[in-house]
Amino acid sequence: MYWVSPIIVDGMVKGGLVCGPVLAYKPEDYLFNGFGKHYKHSELQKRKIRKHISALPHIDPDRVNSLSELLFITASYLSDKNYSIVEQGKTIEQQSEINTYIQYIKTMECNPDQKKEYPIEKERELLNQIIKADIQGARKTLNEILGSVFFSSGNNFEVIKSRILELVVLLSRAALEGGADVEQIFGMNYQYLSKIHSFSKVEELSYWLSTIMVRFTNLVFTLKSVKHTDAIYKAIHFMSDNFEEKITLEDVAAEIYLSSAYFSKIFKEQTGSNFNQYLNKLRIEKSKTLLRNSRIPLVDIAGMVGYEDQSYFTKVFKKITGNSPGKYRATRGLVETSNHEIHK
Repeated sequence: MYWVSPIIVDGMVKGGLVCGPVLAYKPEDYLFNGFGKHYKHSELQKRKIRKHISALPHIDPDRVNSLSELLFITASYLSDKNYSIVEQGKTIEQQSEINTYIQYIKTMECNPDQKKEYPIEKERELLNQIIKADIQGARKTLNEILGSVFFSSGNNFEVIKSRILELVVLLSRAALEGGADVEQIFGMNYQYLSKIHSFSKVEELSYWLSTIMVRFTNLVFTLKSVKHTDAIYKAIHFMSDNFEEKITLEDVAAEIYLSSAYFSKIFKEQTGSNFNQYLNKLRIEKSKTLLRNSRIPLVDIAGMVGYEDQSYFTKVFKKITGNSPGKYRATRGLVETSNHEIHK
């Protein structure tokens, strides 16, 4: 198997990248169910074929698909940027969305001879979406704003360019409000504002602005992801060190300097469990280790993992593992039947 991706220069195929050969399934399967099924060979020929086939790398179909996508991306990078298949496709898609919104404006019975009021509410919506790192929502709203700009400008390129300049400033302000680095944003702004005069087509301007929006939004998203990851890591570390104590959601939130409500929200988003579910599971996992040590009295284990009430510990343990602590000890944990977490 081979796969190929073309290299486009000035709208024409000037070359291509080829990857292969590889086998998408095992050599024996290929020999007996594929190639060998349609042709008859002597044993000597089969041995030679097997030798050659065995020298080829065997790659699973899923990996072949991923590698073909990687080859396509590489070929697109090597292609003339003005004629990149990827960029052409994205530009066409964006223009389609913008034109769809323009048609929507027309159906609202706006008079083309009158200047349509600029959609300030859409700007506010775009600001909020970038601050929240909502790339898909921001892309849709940006295209609607561009549709309004194109419709109200009467196709005056200089007017469109000045509006897009304003939108670049708007996007950078939203990224800053979302927590992006000030120096990085200002540096990017300088580059972007210097480049705007190099464009001569509305389509180029639109796509360029869309890439800026994605870049700014990604800066917000990356920052929030790092902040959340660090906060959750610290929270889990604190819980692991203090699980035997009577710790609450408020205790852990205070430890990482977050409000209880906000910590509860991001903890659920990042771990998939609420605070009590996670703490119970952590404590039960710790108790399993203690239960395997027969020298530790069963009645002492609840207190050793942070439960003041022995019966409540038994209830939680059975809810999560499907067995009582006593049965778990007796069987050394070999008969666990479930893995449900308690909801409290």
